[in-house]
Amino acid sequence: MEQQYFIKELESENLQEALKLVWKVFLEFEATDYSDEGIQEFKSFIEHESIKAKIQENKIRMWTCFDNGNVVGVLATRLPCHICLLFVDKEHHRKGIARSMLNQMIKYYKSNSDYSEITVFSSPYAVGAYHKLGFEDTDNEQTINGIRFTPMKRPL
Repeated sequence: MEQQYFIKELESENLQEALKLVWKVFLEFEATDYSDEGIQEFKSFIEHESIKAKIQENKIRMWTCFDNGNVVGVLATRLPCHICLLFVDKEHHRKGIARSMLNQMIKYYKSNSDYSEITVFSSPYAVGAYHKLGFEDTDNEQTINGIRFTPMKRPL
């Protein structure tokens, strides 16, 4: 069956499915790099009601990628233009989904803000992918509340 990817801003009825994908991919690829404290910290961050409230308060924006009606990718940002979630289903890795979602997000911020750069705290697993997306390290790897990350940025 041919893939028919479609990216759009998150609609509330897709939030639960999007967060399930984030948690599944986190457990599969990233949890092994984190302490129990870090895993719980991440789980708390993506709690449904918390994310829902942040979206309603315009503190977080989310984009989703669909393949034949199923969520296969999620990108979320928080102010000021900081990626706080970027996850793609394993079966859809290396198909340009992360780059396409990033491009949608960039298009949004270029037309709706005067930000000049995007920042991210990359997990150890995703550092190479972010480099391919044009991000550069701004500091060495750090750990806060059990979450390991490398601060990165790229021009908008």
